[in-house]
Amino acid sequence: MKKILIPTDFSKNAEYALKVAAQIAKKNNGEIILLHMLELPSQGSDAIGSGSDIPEIMFFKNAAINKLEELMDSDFLDGIKVSEIIQFEIAFDGILKISQKNDVDLIVMGSHGASGYKEMFIGSNAEKVVRNSEVPVLIIKQKEDNFQVNDFVFASDFSDEIKAPFSKVVNFANKFDATLHLVTVNTPNDFKSTGVAQETMDNFLKGFNVKKVVTHIYNESNVEKGILNFANSINADLIGMSTHGRKGLSHFFNGSISEDLVNHAKRPVVTFKI
Repeated sequence: MKKILIPTDFSKNAEYALKVAAQIAKKNNGEIILLHMLELPSQGSDAIGSGSDIPEIMFFKNAAINKLEELMDSDFLDGIKVSEIIQFEIAFDGILKISQKNDVDLIVMGSHGASGYKEMFIGSNAEKVVRNSEVPVLIIKQKEDNFQVNDFVFASDFSDEIKAPFSKVVNFANKFDATLHLVTVNTPNDFKSTGVAQETMDNFLKGFNVKKVVTHIYNESNVEKGILNFANSINADLIGMSTHGRKGLSHFFNGSISEDLVNHAKRPVVTFKI
């Protein structure tokens, strides 16, 4: 996690994400890239090239530069290498392009409460970032003055297709020296015996070097409630999810997980693309 990208709209929630990113950067001797996407009200296909729009473009650009410079002077960024980028582009396209161009290791994004999370995560830009980002995306929902990941929950069916993103999960957990809690959620419609579920997780773990790992089998009426209730039961610091690029958050494990998981999770959520 040497390079961390923070898209910001200068909201309080974006600041919460930046403060978490700063803590991560300090622990890993990393750097931060602050990105503001400038989508102008009058922006059309040729807005930037239109002479009549130049004064408006410069006004918004200069305002964004001033706000970015104010952010970069924040005390919590002292000692961290921080660069700024202003991009004239559709937000999610720009975020992905900047991420790839700068070879970032992590994207950190802020979110509002349940309704705001739904608007941001499921709505448009962030959902597309999560769906298409090749690097992990960390969603921060509230102020985290001391961001630590001691207990990290990762629920899955532990099939072979999860092995590729799981290597990133392991790296993430090891970086934080966190205990990784692997969870199989048993539901009435998809029930596995304790022996079968445990053997599946044990076989899945072979070949991975996880510093601290514990396996769990949790029974619940549906997967979403199982993940949330288990995370609550151990007071987890972070919930991890795997996502399919072709289907976004609607596809999780071998089936479909509802938007309720991300809408109702009060804890930070990190996603890893399959």
